[in-house]
Amino acid sequence: MIRITGDLILDGRVLLPDLALDCPPGRWTALMGPSGVGKSTLGRIVAGLPVAARLAGAVDVGGPVTLMGQQDQLLPWADALANVTIGARLRGQAPDRARARALLADLGLAGLEARRPAQLSGGQRQRVALARTLIEDRPVVVLDEPFSALDAATRAQMQDLGARHLAGRTVILITHDPLEAARLCHAAILLDARGTRPLALPATPTPRALDDPQVLAAQAALFRSLMPCAA
Repeated sequence: MIRITGDLILDGRVLLPDLALDCPPGRWTALMGPSGVGKSTLGRIVAGLPVAARLAGAVDVGGPVTLMGQQDQLLPWADALANVTIGARLRGQAPDRARARALLADLGLAGLEARRPAQLSGGQRQRVALARTLIEDRPVVVLDEPFSALDAATRAQMQDLGARHLAGRTVILITHDPLEAARLCHAAILLDARGTRPLALPATPTPRALDDPQVLAAQAALFRSLMPCAA
C-alpha cells in the first residue's frame, strides 16, 4: 500500500491540499489532473527523488521503488544491453546480462542488444527503458507518462507490454490520457487545487480492450472529469 497524506507546497503556495492518497498493493492507480498540479512531483516523492516542492505530511511506500519517465534517458554511447543493466553497474554489482537479454527478447528486441539508441526507433527505445525498469525487480513502480510521446499504435502495444510485465506490482501511472487510464488501471484519482477525488473505472481485468464499451464509457467520463468546468 502506498499512502500519501498532507499538503504539497511549492514556494509557500499549497499546490495540493489535504492529500489522502491510498494506492492498493498489487494494483495500478492512475494519477490524473491538469499540468502543473503536482502529479510528477508526487511520483518523484514516492520514488525518493529530489523535488522543488515540499510535502507537509507523510508518505509510506511499503517497499523499494523504480521510476520510468516520459523520456527514455538511455545512454547514447551504450548499447541496449548495457542500458538495461546500468543500474547494477552503477551500484557496483555484477550485471545479470542473461536476464537482460531475456527481457529484451520478451519485449520484441531479440537480436538488437548491440544497437545504440540512435539505431533504434522511439518504440524500441521505450522497450529498452521498460526492460531497464523491469530488471530492477522492484515491488513498487512509478510510470510518469512513459508512453505519451509514442504514436497511437505503438502506445497501445507498450501499454499491453507494461500491463503484462508489471502485473502484481503496485503501480502509480501518471497520465493525461483517459483511454490509457481506462485500459490499464484499477483505480484513478483526480488531483487539482481542491485536493483529490476518486474517479470511476471498470472492474474488469486489465489490460482492457481498446473497443470495450466499458472502456469507452470510462474514457468519456474521465474526459468530463478533467474538463476545467467539471464540478
